[in-house]
Amino acid sequence: MNTEKENILKCLQHFVAQRPGLEFGNYGDVSAYRSELRSITKSRHHAETLINAVAWRDSITADHILAASKSAYSGRLTIVRTDTGGFKIDYCTGQYFPTEYRNAVCAVLSAVLWDYWRSDTVSGDGAGDRIRNTARKELGRSIAQVWFR
Repeated sequence: MNTEKENILKCLQHFVAQRPGLEFGNYGDVSAYRSELRSITKSRHHAETLINAVAWRDSITADHILAASKSAYSGRLTIVRTDTGGFKIDYCTGQYFPTEYRNAVCAVLSAVLWDYWRSDTVSGDGAGDRIRNTARKELGRSIAQVWFR
């Protein structure tokens, strides 16, 4: 794996690993709070799986990830090169950071994988279905249903 791609994926891993910062006062009771927490944890597992899926595909480059970050999830998650040659993540919150920042990573990486699989798929009728079937086989039904609709 090339160094730029490794650095980007490490940045994404750190971004996903940060605590969501839920405020219990925003929820009416414990069950609503825990329900939200379960959803956020599920998004973390999805993001980690997608990071790993992108990591082991050598033909996916840093440029592919950077391009996807500009368009996926309305461009709210952008990966920027720093002056020192590294990368940093800029995220523009839509409504509530704790519930959406991991979803932004999932959206970017699923777009990268969609483009990767599209390049290997003969275009025409059913190409999208073939990509969705590949996602389901390689990433699982849960991720495919959410990120490869």
